[in-house]
Amino acid sequence: MFNFKKLFGATIKSLIVAFLFIMIFVFTYEKTVSATFETIITALDTITVSDDKAQGDPIFENGVLVNYPAFGSKYAQIKIESIELDMPVYYGANYTILKSGIAHDDRSFFPGQGGSVIRAGHNFSGYLDKLPNTNIGDKIILDTNYGVFTYEIYEQKIVKETALDEVPVQSEKEILMLYTCWPIHNIGHAYERYVVYANLVTE
Repeated sequence: MFNFKKLFGATIKSLIVAFLFIMIFVFTYEKTVSATFETIITALDTITVSDDKAQGDPIFENGVLVNYPAFGSKYAQIKIESIELDMPVYYGANYTILKSGIAHDDRSFFPGQGGSVIRAGHNFSGYLDKLPNTNIGDKIILDTNYGVFTYEIYEQKIVKETALDEVPVQSEKEILMLYTCWPIHNIGHAYERYVVYANLVTE
């Protein structure tokens, strides 16, 4: 007579062994990837912007930014009164910068240059976790080393992380695009972004 009890027990043991093997593999993989990631981040943190313009405090003359700040340096404060946000803005975007405040996508423009002003921050508490609580018409202020720029929110949306056309770099109109990972407080890799769009209203 076929012994189902022994078969069931053997199956359970096999599943436990397989599960343990998978857990060991995942743990080893994450440790390896994490070490590689930290090495990459360390390398990124040493990068500075290569440009023929002097680096230092930004100087704005007749709509032209004469100096770019050094990569990783603070050059502004971003404020959204409606969600009590007041955070530093740093030039560039890497792991260290995102831990310190709001990152400036260095493909995009500086306030006052007339193009896409793209900024990003973590979706953790104390960063941009309250960004979805903003409303159309709320003001976003970028208080820079060379002037104060005010933007008014006109749209908010959730987009896929790969939808670069939803956060375009363009030079036709000055638009602030501020985004964070979605869902808020997501654990693990987030495949979507919460984006707030705002028009420049004063300088």
